[in-house]
Amino acid sequence: MAVSGFQVRGIGERGRTSRLSVWFYRWTMFSTTSSAIRATAGYDEQLRYTQRSPATPSHLHHRLAATGINQSSGAAVRVKDYPDLLTDVCHLAKLRNITQLDRVVAMRSTRLTALAAASVLVLTACGGGGSDSGSGGGEAQLTLPGVDEYLNAPCPEVGTKPATDKEFTYWSMWTADEPQGKVLGKAIKCFTEKTGVRVNVQWLGRKLLTQNVAPALNTDTVPDLFDQDVSQVKAAIVAPGGTQTVEDVLDYKVGEGDKRVRDVIPATSWDFPANKDADGKIFEIPYELIGNAWWYNKDLVKDFQAPKTVDELFGLFDKAKADGLAAVSQDGDIDFYNAYFYTQLAERYVGAGGLEKVALDKTGQAWLSDPNLAKAAEPVEKLAKGQYLVDGWDAAKFPQVQQRWADGESAYLFLGSWAPSETREYLSKQGGDKGIAYATFQFPQPDGAEHKVVEQLPLGFAVTKKAKHPEAAKAFIAYTLNKDILSGIPAVADNLTPRADLAVPDSLKDIKAVLESDAEHTIFMDGLDALSGGKWVESVFYPLNNDLLKGKLTAKQFVEGLAAKQAEFWKTNS
Repeated sequence: MAVSGFQVRGIGERGRTSRLSVWFYRWTMFSTTSSAIRATAGYDEQLRYTQRSPATPSHLHHRLAATGINQSSGAAVRVKDYPDLLTDVCHLAKLRNITQLDRVVAMRSTRLTALAAASVLVLTACGGGGSDSGSGGGEAQLTLPGVDEYLNAPCPEVGTKPATDKEFTYWSMWTADEPQGKVLGKAIKCFTEKTGVRVNVQWLGRKLLTQNVAPALNTDTVPDLFDQDVSQVKAAIVAPGGTQTVEDVLDYKVGEGDKRVRDVIPATSWDFPANKDADGKIFEIPYELIGNAWWYNKDLVKDFQAPKTVDELFGLFDKAKADGLAAVSQDGDIDFYNAYFYTQLAERYVGAGGLEKVALDKTGQAWLSDPNLAKAAEPVEKLAKGQYLVDGWDAAKFPQVQQRWADGESAYLFLGSWAPSETREYLSKQGGDKGIAYATFQFPQPDGAEHKVVEQLPLGFAVTKKAKHPEAAKAFIAYTLNKDILSGIPAVADNLTPRADLAVPDSLKDIKAVLESDAEHTIFMDGLDALSGGKWVESVFYPLNNDLLKGKLTAKQFVEGLAAKQAEFWKTNS
């Protein structure tokens, strides 16, 4: 029998631990237009997916009939009584972001056949495989959970209401139809519903700083509120004096009793040098937090062991090549993607903030006085000259090479925590039931490096210096950090938030743990891309780093070039 839909409901691991106060429900739809599912799985005693004979909706229907279960009764099914039925249900209801399934329900619908008319309650453990050491948690389902329940949930109360402002203008880095846009769209709707304040929003996309906000700074048409990652905001808007401090927002209530903004997000997400203006005041309040890692597909890379040294990392690359794969995918037309390799290694030698200090040396000699800066470039040189990067990486257009990783052409990809959402969206558009068992590990510590460093990139709200309605804009910032509003970032957008009390997508749990560790924290590239309004990386760093990654320079030539170009740069720039 053909079935047009199969609905499941589960409670995530984090929700289970706090079920007395908050039940975190996640929903997902499993759909098929085929009478058979190509990638099939069973369920063994270790609760891991294993290959078995094909399971189809028709097969499950007959399994129900064979058990003697009344398909319209909603009867409880015990695992030990119906292990074969559980096997097929767990396969057909393969979930993402749920480590243990409490209920599997085939929902009644006039459009569905006898299977979907059944109401079967499975009260059992039904997880999608354990999280291996060094992995971010496996998942193969492509559909994002929680969208409908989040968007249709009641609006929470506002903690801080603007006293006088009746409207404000918000220019967004998102588009209205992408996941973060939907989350912020709900925040806007709810804020207006609870306060009566109208939000004049323009969904402008990622280039809003250079194309919209910066050009408007010398006019009277600036927005009250805008958002983007902290590094870009500092380079494009803070540097010319276009923002005002938002430190007062830290004491705004978020709508959860007496909880203030500073009570619900950790200081590490907002209190760092890159988030300070010329007066030492913070200019941005984060609502999303990005980390980065090496990504791999557990279904593709077998017998994985997280590398503890750089040599072991290259051992993984060599094994991938021996297995007929490209080792690393890299979208070479994105300069800051190319920079990740060197900055990750160098930060571990000089510590958080160390690269920025080196880059600010007006003579440029700091690149030569510390031999570790050249040493950090040696693995990048090896990456290039050892032909570990996928063919054509430096000639393709983003996101073609990232998509080739998703298609299984290469074993590893170093990218931010947005990797699952972007690659899952790509695979979803390709059709079929192909997914990725996402897993991650961090860069190993290079020889002689003494600093444990983790990179993060907060995305958040800033208020313009010329804002006409800063009161309402700041109240909206606080409201967005309300737990019931911000939960949409992991549930709908499949990304991380600064809050520690929200559920974390399985694929990002290891990244979240690193971000919450006691390692030194710095922002991506140690903030190099914000120096001199972004001109330093464009003129000095990116050209030389790209040549290093393309094998045109040795590690020694790389730092020598940085020293020379930096000295010349600071003669004419501030």
